[in-house]
Amino acid sequence: MRAPSGAAPVPRARIGAIDALRGLVMLLMLVDHVREFFYLHAQVSDPVNLAATPPGLFLTRVTSHVCAPVFLLLTGLSASLYGQKHGGRAATSAFLVKRGLFLIVLEMTLVNLAWTRALLPSVLYLQVIWAIGLSMLVLAALLWLPRPVLIGAALAIMLGHNALDGIVLMPDQPGYALWSVLHQRGMIPLPWGAARTSYPVLPWIGVIAAGYALGPLYASGADPALRRRRLVALGLTSLTAFLILRGFNGYGDPHPWQAGKDGIAGALSFINLTKYPPSADFLLATLGPGLLLLALFERLPEQSLRWLVVFGGAPLFFYLAHLWALRLVYDGLTTLGLAGGSGRIEAGAPWQIWPIAAAFALALYPACLWMVRLKRRSAWPGLSYL
Repeated sequence: MRAPSGAAPVPRARIGAIDALRGLVMLLMLVDHVREFFYLHAQVSDPVNLAATPPGLFLTRVTSHVCAPVFLLLTGLSASLYGQKHGGRAATSAFLVKRGLFLIVLEMTLVNLAWTRALLPSVLYLQVIWAIGLSMLVLAALLWLPRPVLIGAALAIMLGHNALDGIVLMPDQPGYALWSVLHQRGMIPLPWGAARTSYPVLPWIGVIAAGYALGPLYASGADPALRRRRLVALGLTSLTAFLILRGFNGYGDPHPWQAGKDGIAGALSFINLTKYPPSADFLLATLGPGLLLLALFERLPEQSLRWLVVFGGAPLFFYLAHLWALRLVYDGLTTLGLAGGSGRIEAGAPWQIWPIAAAFALALYPACLWMVRLKRRSAWPGLSYL
């Protein structure tokens, strides 16, 4: 049954499900960043070198793979919801431009300072916040396309960009800088050093556009049961497409999987996917579970998701807070000689990453709760950026 025309445009349960999924993503990201800060002696490649990486560390890394794709998908969906509430595509486009530029500046300043401890580092890392910002700028233009065209463009980018893998430009070739931003990880020379395009942005543009295309499922009067069925259908279709594409071991990821000496080795190789830039297989394997979780969270009692909603209700605040908390704690332990000469966890067990991340999450929860409550009661528009 459809809701009456006078129903609220975005019921609380729906927003709660979106924020809860975003919160789960933020917590898994925290786990991966704990690994990067405190497990420096065992850095992993992309894809992971299975011969040199313990299964526990590999699975810890793989668990975080859902973070960027699901977050970008929800960013696009949230942009559509913003338009439903604030006056349509013109308002949404303007908001995306302002927020996108803000995120790009933030990546180049506070975020890089947290990672490198330098205001003007010799290597400027252009990572996920940069990719989100650029994707927002592009979405500000793409959202004017008819919805079927937008959906087609999103799918073509996400599933077709691996056809461009063979295009590799050298630093002295025309278009190298632009291609490094779009699809090829590279070092772009700067007057004081170089910029590292850790997150080539082209596939992420497809993901944020796909998220925006989901917006009508959350329109005023939309049938919640029908929405959940469609989310489940999309999630299962994504996972099925991944299994088929990956199973053929051809197109879909530049690194084919290998059977290995036993079933476990073969299974690990099967899910050892390319993230930079995210392959078609990578996106199918991560967005599928994300869509299924979005449908599931909408069915769960709101009370059971409240702690996730807190972390997802102020995602940028949590992102900055957790980075600086990790930086300050890591530097403090290093100064005291407690983190080891290379900043490693002395016991060296990958499972230790998880309780450390849980401790950081518990410590950050009160600050995130304060920010969520501040956003709800304050009329200052700048808080919407956090």
